[in-house]
Parts: sequence; structure tokens; C-alpha cells
Amino acid sequence: MDDPVQPPAGEPRPRRRDRHGRGMRGPVAPPQVPLSASRAEAFTDLVQDSVERLERRWPQLAEIDFLVLEVPPLNGSGGPGGEWRDETVPLGGTITANEGRPARVVIYRRPVEIRTKGRDERAALVHEVVVEQVADLLGLSPESVDPRYGDED
Repeated sequence: MDDPVQPPAGEPRPRRRDRHGRGMRGPVAPPQVPLSASRAEAFTDLVQDSVERLERRWPQLAEIDFLVLEVPPLNGSGGPGGEWRDETVPLGGTITANEGRPARVVIYRRPVEIRTKGRDERAALVHEVVVEQVADLLGLSPESVDPRYGDED
């Protein structure tokens, strides 16, 4: 036994443990678990769910862009809904189609989140705001866009 076993030369072995011998750290939660979604991603999902619900009744909504912004612009320059100077912060706005750009509906995340306490309440308010903005864009009443508009669920 004069010949000791030499490690193979070339690539280093992958580390299976950290320097303290406890194993490599992984994510806190797997990506498919809601815990790993940020608040902004969860809010965008609520908007998307609301839009998909309305698209079943109004297929032309596929031509409209739906955006989520953190807060409305303060000066209103070029932003949806124009200027807002009263005390009420807008929850959403619309931008009409022009010069080859599709119409847009914008939902403001932070003002909606501040006005709600839980996920169910937030989902209801998001849907209400989406319905109101789509109605404004299409020139219809919110009740004609969604017959359940205003119903307490």
C-alpha cells in the first residue's frame, strides 16, 4: 500500500455542504408557493384575474393593455386621467388609443392596498376599479360591463 489514492485532477467537486457542515442553503419556499410571490406580483395576479373574468364577457378587452403602477403621477403630465388636485388619490386611470398604441387601463397598487385590509377585500376593490376603468374606456356604465358590479359578495 505504498500508492495513496490521488483525487482526480481537473474540475473541482461540487460543494454539497457549506463550511460549517450544515448543507447548502436553499430558498425559503419553492417558487410555486404563494409565500414566494412579492406583494407586487400578487397584486398583478389579482388584476389579471379580474381582466380574465371580464374578457369572457367582453372579448375586445384583449386589445387593451392593463398596467399596474405603484402610485399615480403627482403632476398628471402625460399620465392616465390627467391631473388630480383634490384630496382623493385615484385608484386607476385610462389612456385612450392613439397613433397605433392600444388603449390602456392603469391600476395604482399602493392606493388600492392602503384602502384594503385583506386579500379578499383587495381582490374585490381591484375588480371594482378594473370594471370602472373599462366602463370609462368603453363609454358604458359599470353595471353593463359587469352585472355583479356593486354587489356585496
